[in-house]
Amino acid sequence: MAIIPDDKDWTWVLHKPCPECGFEPSTVTPATVSGEVLDMLPRWRAVLERPDAGTRPDDSTWSPLEYACHVRDVFSLFDERLHLMLDQDDARFANWDQDQAALDGGYASADPAAVAAELEEEGRRVAASFAAVTEAQWPRTGLRSNGSEFTVLTFSRYFMHDLVHHLHDVKA
Repeated sequence: MAIIPDDKDWTWVLHKPCPECGFEPSTVTPATVSGEVLDMLPRWRAVLERPDAGTRPDDSTWSPLEYACHVRDVFSLFDERLHLMLDQDDARFANWDQDQAALDGGYASADPAAVAAELEEEGRRVAASFAAVTEAQWPRTGLRSNGSEFTVLTFSRYFMHDLVHHLHDVKA
């Protein structure tokens, strides 16, 4: 079953709360990300321990397992992009097609126990990276391939919305 790609521009969540998941962007800074990510990891482990983790709720929605694979890859991608922003002036991000990543990565047939371990490892890595960011680094910039510009501060908010929203998606 193919999932219809999500082509929404989610950058609006940088300026106002998300009515679907309740995310409030003004509560997030790079300094808060590490603790929040670490607090989410047990919730993802519990999601992956569900007997129906690999079952899609309908033909157009990822299974909790697929969402967990996506979040694992988001951890890795955002860690890489955060380091680009910290190490390069006006960093540029290559395009990332999350739907193609799901197909290429075999999200639907992944082993939940392996994904849980990988998600934990990547989550701890990105949490440590955000924990090392100084307030003087918050204004550093990065540019996504579609032209969306982020500072480390807005990047942290965009990242956290993705995580909060996907926990909401899997009812965790």
